[in-house]
Amino acid sequence: AVTMSNWIDKVQAVASVWYPGEAGGDAIAAILFGDYNPAGRLPITFPQHEGQLPLVYSHKPTGRGDDYNNLSGLPLFPFGYGLSYTSFAYSGVQLSANNISTSDSSVVSFTISNTGSRDGDEVVQLYIRDVLSTVARPVMELKGFQRVHLKAGETKTLSFVITPELLSMLNEKMERVVEPGAFQLMIGASSSEIKLKTILNVVE
Repeated sequence: AVTMSNWIDKVQAVASVWYPGEAGGDAIAAILFGDYNPAGRLPITFPQHEGQLPLVYSHKPTGRGDDYNNLSGLPLFPFGYGLSYTSFAYSGVQLSANNISTSDSSVVSFTISNTGSRDGDEVVQLYIRDVLSTVARPVMELKGFQRVHLKAGETKTLSFVITPELLSMLNEKMERVVEPGAFQLMIGASSSEIKLKTILNVVE
């Protein structure tokens, strides 16, 4: 990860292009001139300061707060972050079954709308949190994503299948199990921009 605190306020935007290849120049120019609407998402977290490292979205609930003595514990750019020349709205989250057994699946569905004036892609991300488990679990984990193209003003219904595999974990005996309990499903545009939440209950 790269720290940008010394210069981030002096630029209007940051394009993270990694290794774009021989056609990279044309692709970057198309984005800068507005001929293409970008939809890339960060696969890592960018910190505000190197003193925050290690900084990951899927940390364990260790009691670590969001504030340091001299800076925030929040990232500069979170995991899954990315900008677009249009905007999107999420609504209407619902589950096909609110209560399932450890071997069953449920489908979470919702609607997404392009509320801007330009066609564009949105990368919808699904995060899951095991609310209470027998071993320490991450506060959230990316479990799925979909890249969807929406014309200006268009609305689509999307869904994710929540399978036992997505809910499974390694217990203290290093056995892969699905523990009964509540699982929080979070849908959004990044790990820090959650738009929809719902609870799925797993029973024995």
